[in-house]
Amino acid sequence: MPTFPSLPVVALAAAACCTAASAYAQDFPPAKPVTMVVGFAPGGAADAAARLIARKLGDNIGQTVIVENKAGAGGNIAHQLVASGPADGSVLLFGSIGPLTIAPHVMKVTYDPFKDLTAVSGGVNFPNVLVVHKELGVKNLAEFVALAKKKPSSVEFASTGAGSASHLAGELFNQRAGIEMVHVPYKGGAPALQDLLGGRIASYFSAPPTAMPHIETGRLIPLATTGLVRPAYLPDIPTVAESGYPGFEALNWYAFVAPSKTPAAMLDRWNQEIVKVLNDPGVKQSLNQHGLTPQPTTRAELTAFMKKEDAKWGAIVKERKITAD
Repeated sequence: MPTFPSLPVVALAAAACCTAASAYAQDFPPAKPVTMVVGFAPGGAADAAARLIARKLGDNIGQTVIVENKAGAGGNIAHQLVASGPADGSVLLFGSIGPLTIAPHVMKVTYDPFKDLTAVSGGVNFPNVLVVHKELGVKNLAEFVALAKKKPSSVEFASTGAGSASHLAGELFNQRAGIEMVHVPYKGGAPALQDLLGGRIASYFSAPPTAMPHIETGRLIPLATTGLVRPAYLPDIPTVAESGYPGFEALNWYAFVAPSKTPAAMLDRWNQEIVKVLNDPGVKQSLNQHGLTPQPTTRAELTAFMKKEDAKWGAIVKERKITAD
């Protein structure tokens, strides 16, 4: 017959747990400088957003928040580093759609996004914009699809790498439009854009800030954006969804996660502070100027969102037989 602790012992254990949780809450912020890890090189959208948020976080909590860039393997190096790092609240990861919800389906990774990492808060998101070279001879998405159907497997689309968000956006559009664009992976947005401008490829699901200067000069023709709504900085460009493909959505997003063993009370405090920063009018304006939309969430909301994205992109990877090769 099983035995159970007496009521006083249970009460003492519960009190101890509460005391430990309170201690973590009271010890916020961590005594040592906080590190915010970014899986990409300085200068890109992720780095710009992280530095804006880190600066305001540091001001608010009275503690240094250091942005540390750990680029490589599409962000997977940074995710592995944090997954196996200290779980005391001193390390946050500005995680991204690729390593968190796409990479595990297309390659072997040494971390489990849902077991080794845990949600803290949403961060920022932005759509891609499908752009084509002006000499391609199409002015809207319908004409582009007609061309792709007329010339099967001859219209290329560039991405920032196999298994990247821009790659999956193109594959999702292949599926929805019933076409077979040819995927051409690049090692980043700069070389992809260079070949598009040179007329060596037909199209590219580009980050808007990268494409905007060339859209404004007329060298690139914007066909559609990949969010459900038009971004404020591209009000005249329709979405894929409103161009005949209802429900189409392929956002780039970054979110805050931490090692899974980080105490819940510490994670809750970080959530409060990050949400406060993302709702700050000055921060929102600065992020918007970089083409980024703040996405503050509760921890539960981010977990649910990540699971939904994981299922969505996992299904596309399986159906389209996508690999990282």
